[in-house]
Parts: sequence; C-alpha cells; structure tokens
Amino acid sequence: MSLISLLIALAAERYLSSSAWQFSVYYQRYLRLFKKLDILGSPSKSTITNLIFLLVPVIVCYAVLAIVEDGLLHLIVSTLVLIACFGCFKTRDTYKQYLMAAFRGEATTCSLYHKQLMQDKNLPDMGFGQTLVWLNYRYFIAIMLFFVLFGAPGALFYRLLTKLNESPLCQLEHEEYLLKANLDDAQKAEQYQECKPCDDSNNEVLRLNQRLLFIIDWVPVRIVAFGYMLVGHFSRAFPVWLENLFATEKQAHYVLIDVAQKSEDFMVDQDDCTAEPCLLVRLAKRTLLLCLATVSMLIITGVVN
Repeated sequence: MSLISLLIALAAERYLSSSAWQFSVYYQRYLRLFKKLDILGSPSKSTITNLIFLLVPVIVCYAVLAIVEDGLLHLIVSTLVLIACFGCFKTRDTYKQYLMAAFRGEATTCSLYHKQLMQDKNLPDMGFGQTLVWLNYRYFIAIMLFFVLFGAPGALFYRLLTKLNESPLCQLEHEEYLLKANLDDAQKAEQYQECKPCDDSNNEVLRLNQRLLFIIDWVPVRIVAFGYMLVGHFSRAFPVWLENLFATEKQAHYVLIDVAQKSEDFMVDQDDCTAEPCLLVRLAKRTLLLCLATVSMLIITGVVN
C-alpha cells in the first residue's frame, strides 16, 4: 500500500497545482482556527502550546486511519495526505520565475527571487541551486522516508514541523498582505526584499523546533547524501561525506549541500546564473529517483512493511 501511495502521490503532485492540494493553504486555515479558539494562545508563545499545535493534526490523522477498516479507503486517505504534504508549489513557481528572469538577463530580479525564497523558508545565506537541493530533500525525500516508516501521520508530522520552522506567523501575515495587494511577480519580490524578517533569534519555541528538526534530520540527511554520491562523482564526494558523517553539530543542510556540490561538475560560466541551479536540480532529481527505487525494493522484498 505504501508503495502505491508513493507512486500515485509523486505522479499527481506535479500536476495538482490548485489551492485544494497545497499544504500551506490547509496550514494557514488550521493556524487561523487555532488562534481564533484562543484557548492556549499562539503556538509561538510557549513550548506546550507549540507541541499541542504540532501533535493535534497528527493524532487526528492517526485516529482516522485507525478507524478506517476498508483497505481501499485507507489507501485513498493516506494518498491524499501524502499529496498535500509533498512538494511546494510556491518554491517551484519561484524557480520558474527565476529562470525566466535569468533568460531575460534580469540579474537583479533573479537576486530578488533568490532572497525571497531564502526568506520564505527561513534559511541562511546560500546559493540558489544549494537552496533547491535542500528543499528537494525537505519537501520530497524526507517526507517519502517518514511516510514509509511511520505512515501518513509521520509525513504530516514532518511537514508541520518544517512549516513551524519557517516563522509561520510573520510569513502568514505577509502572505495575506501580498494576496490583498494586486502586485506583479517583480513587485512581490521587491516587497519580500523590503520586508524585515521576524526577530526570532531569542525565541525559545523556534529554537526548540530547529533542534527537533536537527535531531530528526541527522541520520536521513547522511543517507540521502550518500545517494548523491552514487548518482554523481563518487570519488570526489566520498571524502566530504566521510568527513561529515560524524560531524555531530553540523547543520543538516550544510552536510547535504557540501556532498551535493562535490557530486556535480561545476565547470560552468560564472556569469550564467542558471548554470548552478539547473545542474543541482538535475542531480537532485536523479537522487530522488534513486531513493524511490531503493524504497520500492525494500517494500517489495518485505524489509520495510
């Protein structure tokens, strides 16, 4: 069942771009409902409230699937949850807009889209292609692994946790502003550039979410990094992977990006801002296919139930 759900979700995710299939839409509704009830306050105010906000949808999902006895209905519900958790339409749209601006020779607009993406995802300064490598792991591979190991509730838990790590309250307010203001893409990019990020440096709840993600990603990200070596330059990337294998405090995105960069040949024109993203995106797609093939073999052979 897990394999069938994975194949359907991966095939459908790319073509289902309406709001009915976007995780962020349901997340924003849930966040508004949680704040509207005003029982425990905002999820960003206390650790307990944050954990309740995170676990309630997961428990509900687990309970619904536990109640459903029909195998076909169980498959449908699990697949629908997985489709909603997979991917990120906004990131894909930003990538397309970035490439279109690059082909028009608009370097400033490319830079704005780049900064917009990093701000949306609460990421440190890194290259555009590096950002896409990390988001491919976060929105596809990691969710795939959690779904196979823990079912739809596991995939939902990971996606909710990553969303909470992206400064959701400030992001929600700014997204609502952009939706109300009738701006074109370039103007939206400028608005994101001008918008000051939330001051979450001393936020205990955000640090808790980041630490939890760090622990959860520690093993999977090193396994996926090994996959990057297999589909790229193994001999060049292996020393870097080995060096990062037991780097206990190194952030997961740096581990994955370091190995990914060594797994690809970057003998490209430095003035071409599309070269690095396109190369790394192709590498990331090959790694995703490798992970899917490996997971399929584990499920078919009964190693993973």
